[in-house]
Amino acid sequence: MASVIGIVDAPRKPRAAASAKELASPYRGSFTLWRIHVVSSLLMMPQAVTVTFMLVWLMDDHGWSVAKAGAVVSFSQLLGALGRILVGRWSDRVGSRMRPVRIIALGTASTLFLLALADHHGSRFEVPLMVAVAIFAALDNGLEATAITEFAGPFWSGRALGIQNTAQRMMAGTAPPLFGALITAAAYPQAWALCGLFPLAAAPLVPVRLIPPGMETTARRQSVRRLRRWRAARSRELPDKSRPPGPPGQQPHPHRGGQAAEPPT
Repeated sequence: MASVIGIVDAPRKPRAAASAKELASPYRGSFTLWRIHVVSSLLMMPQAVTVTFMLVWLMDDHGWSVAKAGAVVSFSQLLGALGRILVGRWSDRVGSRMRPVRIIALGTASTLFLLALADHHGSRFEVPLMVAVAIFAALDNGLEATAITEFAGPFWSGRALGIQNTAQRMMAGTAPPLFGALITAAAYPQAWALCGLFPLAAAPLVPVRLIPPGMETTARRQSVRRLRRWRAARSRELPDKSRPPGPPGQQPHPHRGGQAAEPPT
């Protein structure tokens, strides 16, 4: 009821006043939206797995009570929700929705692999790592939805978001039976390791060159800063080549009176 009362549809120009470019399909001649759909679907798997099995894992493998395990799950979901706000702000500052998505994908995959290793060896870090996975898994969805609406435009964003959500729900629907069977046949560590392959596969598919409309200047400024940092780091790694080396065994001669000393004859 609050949504019915509070949500207001944003104004847009009528279709009759739209240009042919605005009405053209954003899927035609570009794989950008398809790549975002695939990436978001792959990144949905860690979220579905943690939401489904985190509570059971804490109770069965660690002997926690329902109340204690439920509180940890709720706490991790709350941190994930707050994290979405922070990564949204981060994407505004860097002028890109997709570069943060790739970093989140790599972070999720790395944390899942660490969780698999910690769970296999019974490490005391396994519960904090599980909480970290639950937080990472919740961070990307808003960025992808925003990128879709920005790229598709007002006349295609609804259809594009429909495809997006359908693909995500289909992936989420496969998580409980797939990983439930794996956990029954093997164990939790193998399930975490397999789950880590999904965000790892998503990382190279992220269209990081996609720039939000109106943020070209911000993206260009961030690109220049990254280039300067790379050059600075590179210059510290390379030896000083400003002075060519002399013959073996010859020592450099000091300057005399501001002039370079002549080599002995």
